[in-house]
Amino acid sequence: MNTRAFAQSGPVRWVSPRGSLEVVDDFAYWVAKRMGYFGDLDTSVEAGPPDATAAIKLVDQNQSDFGYPSPGVLSLGLEQGMKLKSVFHIMAGDVFDFAFQKGKAPADLKGMEGMTIVLGSAGWQSIADPMLAAAGVDLSTIKYVEVAGWGQSLAQGQADAALTWEGLRAQWRGQGFDFDYLLGKNASVFPANSFVIRAKDLDDPALVETYTKYLRGWSMGLEFGWLNPAAATQIAMDEFPGLATQMDPATAVESLMQQSGLMHAHWDKRGKWGLHLEDSWQSYFDAIHKIGQISQPLKAGDVVTNALIDGANDFDHAKVKADAEGFELRDEYKAVDIAAIEATL
Repeated sequence: MNTRAFAQSGPVRWVSPRGSLEVVDDFAYWVAKRMGYFGDLDTSVEAGPPDATAAIKLVDQNQSDFGYPSPGVLSLGLEQGMKLKSVFHIMAGDVFDFAFQKGKAPADLKGMEGMTIVLGSAGWQSIADPMLAAAGVDLSTIKYVEVAGWGQSLAQGQADAALTWEGLRAQWRGQGFDFDYLLGKNASVFPANSFVIRAKDLDDPALVETYTKYLRGWSMGLEFGWLNPAAATQIAMDEFPGLATQMDPATAVESLMQQSGLMHAHWDKRGKWGLHLEDSWQSYFDAIHKIGQISQPLKAGDVVTNALIDGANDFDHAKVKADAEGFELRDEYKAVDIAAIEATL
């Protein structure tokens, strides 16, 4: 592990793409904070506004150091001239799903032609369009509606489908929404959200060192969660006690495991936390250029980099394993049936 000293001028700032931090989705960060995996690094996380593009705007405007956008939102920012680079591909499998009222899910994405789809943010259309277009859907037949409570809207029959994602799928079930789903991890080959920074920051050796150390903390948190999802869930839930009114421990662990599985996706090809698979990204950029979502073609090699990945994965894996296995669970988390959840993933 590189232990060269560096000077940090301020906290490393990260902004959520959801407009809220009160979820278990960011468990790796909370695990890293609890277990000291960031070392002496000063960090901060922000909920950010609910606008889907806020995660990249705040980075571009130097109000945050890391954003967590979907590839669609990232491509929109690049199209607008933002000089951003993806440095850590945290969601390596397609995290996005479509929810339907019980018994009304089509057999495949092609069957969604002509549907009205509710979104939590209009910016999420850039997520849904490529998935549907790649399945052969005529996008001119799709009607999108932005609704703050889009899961509730679907439950009340105000739309045919709702865009959602792994993790939220479990939370919705915990809130009593009994939907059927088409899962992106089965229906799509596209990548999902990654951590992006200002491209110029890669030219600053001190920032590269700081960011590598920061991503190492995330990697250790991810590995901890993969090895002991119940412990990672307990840590994340401790940060937001109010979440217990929305999810019981089993639902919370299921939510985390849905996401952890995608963070560990394609491990036979990746083998390291955060590694980008360029061919997956290139297929996505080619698809959105084909449907006119971007006017100019993008080369994956110009947008993503694995330059920080070796350093981010340079940690004591045995220590993380021991931490995960030795973490003391409360009784309600000891009682969660991990094997039963794995069977539903």
